[in-house]
Amino acid sequence: MSAYLQFDNVSKHFPGVIALGGVSFEAHAGTVHGLLGENGAGKSTLLKILGGQYRPDGGRLLLGGQPVAFGSASDAIAAGVAVIHQELQYVPELTVAENILLGRLPTRYGFVDKSSANRIVSERLALLGVDLDPQARLVDLSIAQRQMVEICKAVMQDAQVIAFDEPTSSLSHRETDILFRIVRDLRADGRTLIYISHRLEELYALCDACTIFRDGRRVVTHPVMADVPRERLISDMVGRELSDIYDYREREHGVERLKIKGMAPDCDFTVRAGEVLGFFGLVGAGRSELMRQLYGADKRTPGTVLLDGQPVPHHGPSSAIAAGIVLCPEDRKEQGILAQASVSENINISVRRLDLMGGMFLRHRREAELADEFIKRLRIKTPNREQEIRLLSGGNQQKVILARWLAEPDLKVLILDEPTRGIDVGAKNDIYRIIHEVAARGCCVIVVSSELPEVLGIADRVAVMREGRIAGVLARADANETSVLRLALPDSTPNDTTARRTA
Repeated sequence: MSAYLQFDNVSKHFPGVIALGGVSFEAHAGTVHGLLGENGAGKSTLLKILGGQYRPDGGRLLLGGQPVAFGSASDAIAAGVAVIHQELQYVPELTVAENILLGRLPTRYGFVDKSSANRIVSERLALLGVDLDPQARLVDLSIAQRQMVEICKAVMQDAQVIAFDEPTSSLSHRETDILFRIVRDLRADGRTLIYISHRLEELYALCDACTIFRDGRRVVTHPVMADVPRERLISDMVGRELSDIYDYREREHGVERLKIKGMAPDCDFTVRAGEVLGFFGLVGAGRSELMRQLYGADKRTPGTVLLDGQPVPHHGPSSAIAAGIVLCPEDRKEQGILAQASVSENINISVRRLDLMGGMFLRHRREAELADEFIKRLRIKTPNREQEIRLLSGGNQQKVILARWLAEPDLKVLILDEPTRGIDVGAKNDIYRIIHEVAARGCCVIVVSSELPEVLGIADRVAVMREGRIAGVLARADANETSVLRLALPDSTPNDTTARRTA
């Protein structure tokens, strides 16, 4: 095996931040090389240099032993490099076929030949085992389906180097299995593969070697990943030992505080003060839809939301927020952050409605103090409060959204939809700590997650959804992988004795 891809002392700086500080490592043809590190460690910046989106401030990139310098993404593609970024890059109004073949669409008489494009993509999708309609518009697809489109687009470029940045963050188990098969086929074909994931089980399943980043620098490269204990990887990444990542704490739960009744068929549930209720289900089970109805982001069907015994009005998110119910959405990029605004503005955007006295100078001072307080409290990695949030890593963006809702003076119900998707193990530990702190204050916390170990690790009870209904609710003592999956899988039936007892 030869070192086809080499990074030689590569550096990249942004105002106030060293994104990469002299990084050197190599990846061999016919292998999968994993990149590990906390959010903001420099992994995605490295891939943007590889993909031609950024130019390095120093160092060299070599392909096949030859130095290359990419001025654009098209230069990288022409050199045989394909990058699947964590933040999906697609044209929502175009079809699956048009997105996959963008920049190389077949033409006839000077016009795009859509029938040929559909045929080409349909044949390749069939070979990959991916079930997508070439004529479907991206805007009409789920996040998971859009992710598969991006993966297929990169694979169909027939690149020699393919980099994956958190490719399974939105995928179902079935789609993840398809991706793993694609990655293994590409490795067997002699491609050079870079794979970033915060899910260590994926890295152990796929990667031959790995390089660990911390604070923009390479910490270590392990040439045989299978030989490295999980605890060693975690300590290399975060620089400290994490004996119990979930940080679960036994708590006394108070009276029933939140009650959902009749909002959707077989979806009634309650949450007590100080309780963490986990929601698990396969992709498409209806978890996010239920939470968005509760919050008022989607039109609510006839039903009742009772908080401390009082009905919450059906007037959208503003009514929910006023009552003390807040939501961190599944798609933080599209629905959570104000991308062009600063960290401070994103934290203060909701509580501004409460500032009914004082002039602009006083308001700015209060907002600065509040932003600085939460940056410190939640360990948000940012050069300063005025940094645009879009320049932060995904994990730090998630912490900013959390700060926005924790700043609410009368928070009663915190709903977190996939709160740790695409987030490193250290940031996950920080978010779990925050969840338990909020619950300890007597708030109700609802956590929706596709990661079963996460739900089992942090929840006091686990509600399992299947096909738009709650199939059962399990006490922590009764919740394990077998009992939860038995309720979640389509061909299973609810466990009447355990599930309904704890509903």
